[in-house]
Amino acid sequence: MIEISSLIKSYGKKRVVDELSFTVAPGTVTGFLGPNGAGKTTTLRMLLGLTRPDAGKALIEGKQYHEHPEPLRIVGSLLDARWAHPKRTARAHLEWLATANRIGQRRVDEVLEQVGIASVASQRVGTFSLGMAQRLGLAAALIGEPRVLVLDEPVNGLDPEGVAWMRGMIRAQAAEGRTVLVSSHLLAEMAMTADHVVVIGQGRLLAQRSISELVAHADEHGDRLSVYVRADDLPRLRLSLTEHGAKIEDSPECPEGSGLLVRGVANEEIGRLALRSGIALYELTPRRASMEDAFLRLTSQSVEYKGDVRG
Repeated sequence: MIEISSLIKSYGKKRVVDELSFTVAPGTVTGFLGPNGAGKTTTLRMLLGLTRPDAGKALIEGKQYHEHPEPLRIVGSLLDARWAHPKRTARAHLEWLATANRIGQRRVDEVLEQVGIASVASQRVGTFSLGMAQRLGLAAALIGEPRVLVLDEPVNGLDPEGVAWMRGMIRAQAAEGRTVLVSSHLLAEMAMTADHVVVIGQGRLLAQRSISELVAHADEHGDRLSVYVRADDLPRLRLSLTEHGAKIEDSPECPEGSGLLVRGVANEEIGRLALRSGIALYELTPRRASMEDAFLRLTSQSVEYKGDVRG
């Protein structure tokens, strides 16, 4: 169990984490989401005793990280895949972790096999790709057979096979009863990996829900929902829909220009407008909200860095 309670952290006049509270239960994967600058990394660092909070508590199984006599047996973490010394071999890196935490050397061989890098265990870490470094970082997190896992962007640098493997590994750890907290910017991946999500913005809690509840809420309340339309005269239909206040996007699913994504007008109204204009419709499909829709709706007022999409 992870418990974050009224956590506060400021740097100068900027409050990075602002009265943040949430819990992460055992046996589930919880995604930790938020825009850049939301305070995710600072929160994880406070949880792992790397940054001191100004107020509040961050507890792992009822204690602060430094209160556990053998923390690596309680919590395994991966915050930075490149933290291992580049001149050490992968095996040497894991061996000193094991020795420092009174873990048998046999466990080193086990985790090297578990994460798929046993064949390169004698190579120096500095020669590793980012994907290989991520696997080594996960091996280090698992070496103490901890009951809690905290992972920050664990699929960065992995190829598609590696991403699928990491997803399966994370879910398997939760299925064995562990508490798993995963921070990521990859919303589609989180939708396939996590059971629940904690969403923060500007250091404050925006939502703590299951994935299905988050998407259902966006379905009911979001204005980003769309209708996918294919028709025989899109220019005329586009003009008619625009006159009725619709927002129109060309669909990337129809590169030849035979499809539109229509927002702000119900599918029944689209059908009536097409009928009055004598335009044949080939498809009229409401689109449900995605994880991205739900996330963007929640964080729309909490994005710190915004670019201009105009060319």
